[in-house]
Formats: sequence, structure tokens, C-alpha cells
Amino acid sequence: MLTLHSLPHAVVGAPMAGGPSTPSLAAAVSNAGGLGFLAAGYKDAAAVAVEITRTRDLTDAPFGVNLFVPDTASTVGSGTSGRIGEALAYRQQLAREYPPELLPLPDTEDDDGWDAKLDLVRRLQVPVVSFTFGLPSREIMTALQDAGSAVVVTVTTAGEAARAVSAGARILCLQGPGAGGHRGTFDAAAEPAAQPLTELVRGVRTISPGVELIAAGGICTAAQVRTLRAAGADAVQIGTALLLSPEAGTADVHRAALQDPQFTHTALTRAFSGRSARGLTNRFMAEHPNAPAAYPLVNQMTKLLRAQAAAAGNPHGTSLWAGTGYRSATPEPAAAAVARLGSAAGVP
Repeated sequence: MLTLHSLPHAVVGAPMAGGPSTPSLAAAVSNAGGLGFLAAGYKDAAAVAVEITRTRDLTDAPFGVNLFVPDTASTVGSGTSGRIGEALAYRQQLAREYPPELLPLPDTEDDDGWDAKLDLVRRLQVPVVSFTFGLPSREIMTALQDAGSAVVVTVTTAGEAARAVSAGARILCLQGPGAGGHRGTFDAAAEPAAQPLTELVRGVRTISPGVELIAAGGICTAAQVRTLRAAGADAVQIGTALLLSPEAGTADVHRAALQDPQFTHTALTRAFSGRSARGLTNRFMAEHPNAPAAYPLVNQMTKLLRAQAAAAGNPHGTSLWAGTGYRSATPEPAAAAVARLGSAAGVP
């Protein structure tokens, strides 16, 4: 079973759902000595299976697949009808600005194909399976480990880390506040922690000395890597640093915005998905500062709006996920980024 210490470079390619993560990107990171990842979020199990097969065609090195843990607070039977009502009220607000036909009603039974994807990664014996948005059960983690998969759980606080370790996790991805895209909080409605990533790494290392730690969140420079390794991280995870790489599936409008001087900073928003996520600050985010904490319901409702804006090349109507280090991202090949940052990371 894979350990972080077996990687030639202590660099993990972040799973970035919605397009950026591709088999080509995952394979490029793994072939360069890091650990590449596929993002299973927003895809059905059949599509994920195709990507796993393609990745195995491109590399013999280990790679991972990331799964979204369902948010039961927004599903039927949860007893939390308030989130559904808040999502519908937000839809009414958006319908005053956009055509209603671009705002589908939310599906409260959507669990992102959880059972089918779990069965898939177990059956195909994916080398590494990571989870975000929550904590899978001990039984799920044990089943995957018994099938030969290393299991990674994404956490954002020391408290979440303690819960994950108690449930059997032996590799944690510690996501700091500078991370681009969605924060991996166990509770989608919680305000994400602002504790600096270096402090989070030090704290979790102290209370869980035997657990392998991946530090994640806006990492784009060698100096950041050295600092985090010194704090106790076994590896670093990069996502924003790979968005402009030729192997990434980053949309054209997203690539252009990352290099456009009109976008001067990033911010957290719930406007696009109902879950806190960091992206380049644009007009849609500014105009909807009070979007409800109702993931994945809001995400379902805005999907067509985002797609239409992206197709039209409008960066102000779609999500432009990016971490705080986005100004350091360059169009370098993924292998070059892994080698550059891996050299700073040293031997795990």
C-alpha cells in the first residue's frame, strides 16, 4: 500500500473537480514522481471508470481518485428542510436576474453517485482514494484498505483531524484557508477556519505523530514548501499551481482570468454552490454575498448559469476557483512544477 514516503517527490496534484483534473494531468504528476489525482466529483461512475482506465494507459505509477462525501443535511429524510427552503428562496432571487429555464429545481436526492463510486474504486483497486466534504465511516475506509488502497481524508481543523484518525485514517490532507475551490469542512454550513496552514500542520503533527500529513492550500512557491515541510508535513498538495499547465482541463475563460490584471484578489463565496469556496473575486460573487449554506442544492441550480457564462467567455458569471497563490501560477508543464517544488520538498 502506498505511503507518502515512497514518492520520489513529496508533491501531490490536487483533485480539482469541474474540469481541471484530467487523466493527462494526473499521469503527468505521477510520472514526474509525485502523486496525481483524478476528481470524481460531478461525474457518474461510468465516466470515472473511463478516466481511471485512461490514466492507467498513461502511467504505471500510483495515482488517486477523490470522492465527495454526501452532505446528508441537504437530502430528503435529513430533517433539515430549512436548507431546501433557503435554496428555493435563492433561486427566486436569481430568477429576477436570469431566465428561470437556466435555474433547474434542486434535486434533494443527489448524493453524487456515492455508492456506485465507492464500489468502482474498490473494485478497480485504485492505489489511493481520498475523501472531501466529510468523514467516511470506519467500515468504508477499512474495506478500501483491505482492497489495497491507501485512504486520505481531507480536514480543515485539528478537531476534524482527530475525528478522522479515530475513525481509522492514516493519511490526512490538511487544507488551509488559502486553498482554491471548495473548503473541505465536514459541516458545509460551518464558517471555514482561518488558522494559517503552517499552524494547522504543527498542531496536528503534535497530536497525531504517527499519521502522514499532506499540506494543502495556495501552495505555489518553493519557500512555502520548505516552510510546511519544516512544520511537519510529509508532502504538499498543489492545485492552483497546475491550473495553467497544458495537461490541465482548465476552461479557457478560467485560464484567461488567472492572467488578467483586472482580477486582483480572491475571496470565499457560497454564491455558486452553497458551500464556501475560494475563487477570483468577480461580479457574481459581489452581487450575491448572502447565498445560503445549501450545498449541493445551490450548485445544481447555478450549473447552467455557470456553463453559459463560461461558453460566452464571461469571467464575471462563472466560478473561477483559485488559491491565494494564483499570481505565482505559470503555464509550465505539470512535470516541471512537480520537479521545481519537489526539489524544495526534499526526500519525504
